[in-house]
Amino acid sequence: MPHNLFIDLDGTLIDPKVGITGSIRFALRELGIDEPSADELEWCIGPPLSESFPVLLGPDEDVGRAISLYRDRFSQTGMYEARPYAGVHDMLANLKSAGVRCFLATSKPQVFAERIIEHFDFDPLIDGVFGSELDGRRVDKTELIRFVLERTAAAPGSSRMMGDRRHDIAGARNNGIGSIGVLWGYGTSEELCKAGADVLVHRPDEVPEVLTRFAPGEFS
Repeated sequence: MPHNLFIDLDGTLIDPKVGITGSIRFALRELGIDEPSADELEWCIGPPLSESFPVLLGPDEDVGRAISLYRDRFSQTGMYEARPYAGVHDMLANLKSAGVRCFLATSKPQVFAERIIEHFDFDPLIDGVFGSELDGRRVDKTELIRFVLERTAAAPGSSRMMGDRRHDIAGARNNGIGSIGVLWGYGTSEELCKAGADVLVHRPDEVPEVLTRFAPGEFS
């Protein structure tokens, strides 16, 4: 079994739809832009805001202002509107008992990620939290995973990345580590397979067993 598992946050440990879409709609409303419905904004869950807002706003709008407005609401309310996926606490506990070091690797700003992990009682089960900076550093998953590998002294050969979107899979591949695509989040099997995920899992309780037989290049 790999010694280190890097784990995405949104769409992997928690369902953040209410908080993220509500904060995006707030930002758009403040800027006088028509708001899509929460369901129409699901594609924004996972990718960095710096990618999503230019699409929502158009090329001539102030993306920085939109992100600032988003963060105003998200930091006060939105981050607490998430809900943990059923079974993820047990998954983490089982992995920890098996000797796997679990590190959060999220494009979300680290200051928010730390508060979310504490609020939803994940902190005893997580060996380290790694996120982006508010100025945009490490928002790219390739850069972030490289940073986690360096800071944890984890060997790529004994590490895996688990997440629900193509960014997680691409970041893993670009750093020479295996990847696990999860299907209870917001990415589809098509998206994850196209990105090159080594293994797909449908439920959190499958993860410990999948790790024991992890074979890069084979889908389950």
